[in-house]
Order: sequence, then C-alpha cells, then structure tokens
Amino acid sequence: MAVELAARHRLQLYQCDTTIGKHGRANPDDSPLFNAFVVMDMDQRWLNRSPAVMLATFHGFQGEGFDLIGEDLLALDEDRPILAEGFRLLPRLVSPLLAYPHQAVWLLPTPGFRRAAFDGRGTTWDIPNKTSAPERALVNLMERDALFTDQLRAETRALLLPTIEVDTGLGVAELVNDVADRLNLAAGT
Repeated sequence: MAVELAARHRLQLYQCDTTIGKHGRANPDDSPLFNAFVVMDMDQRWLNRSPAVMLATFHGFQGEGFDLIGEDLLALDEDRPILAEGFRLLPRLVSPLLAYPHQAVWLLPTPGFRRAAFDGRGTTWDIPNKTSAPERALVNLMERDALFTDQLRAETRALLLPTIEVDTGLGVAELVNDVADRLNLAAGT
C-alpha cells in the first residue's frame, strides 16, 4: 500500500521496518529493550510471557530508536515530500513533530485483517514455528498485536489524530485513496 501511494504521488518512501536491524545495533544504553529482546530465545519471547508483557517490553512499541528514525528522515531530500510508514511511528512521538494533525494518519488493523495479511504474505507461522508450542505462540503474537492496535487507537484519540480502521473488506486501491484523502494529497502530486 505505501509503495503504491508513494509512486502515485511521487513521494519519497521511508519504511521504518527496513531500519530495525541498523537502529537496533545502536548504543546498548539507548536500546535496553531491544538488547533484552535479542538475547531471549524464541520461547522466552513468544511463550513464557503474557501478551501484555510482550507489548510493554517490545522496543518498537515503546519508542526505542525513534530518534534514529528522525535522523534518517532529516537526511532525505528536502525538496520531495516524504511518506514514512511503519509501526515504530508512534502517535505520541510523531504528534509533536507535525505542523498540523492531518500530516499523518494511522492504520488500525482488525485482528482479522492482520491475520489475513500474515496469511497472504505466507509469514503466519514464521515466528511461531520457531517455538516449542507454535499454536500458543501465534495466539500470543496476535493478542500482543491487537493490544498494540488498541494502544494506537487510544493515543490517536487522545491526540485528535486521524485513523483508518482496516478490515479485510477494504481493498488496496480503496485504502490508498483513503490515506491520500486523509493526507490531503492531490491526485498525481
């Protein structure tokens, strides 16, 4: 979706997910949650903790590395608008950087959409199958992600930021148009 939106409107695309490894290797003092996460085995990450603890201790959901995203964005071409996307763009961290609220929009996937997206990419079992109890690990992972979506919903409401609820009935073209409308992007610009 982001690739299509960026191409349609000639935006620079910055995908936060592609920088996780680079940013995670930053100073360990600046990334304690990341460093704790990488030393855990897969059962420790996905089975031996509750989804609520997984949420509270997952570096990307708590803002670790956000300053490095900012540095990356400042290094991009100033003459072209930027579309930044990724789960690490937390409303509470992005909001103070916006000139006006409609410079950003958060997509809030339903559990059904999230599962369909994983299934569609063929990645549903990539993490769970690395644990000793894949079915339980998948349930924990999906519940953690649902809690994260609830956190995003609460933050965006409190900060009066725009959102789009994304469910399986929403097609890519419709979603691209909805995001473009929310960002006030003129067709073809």
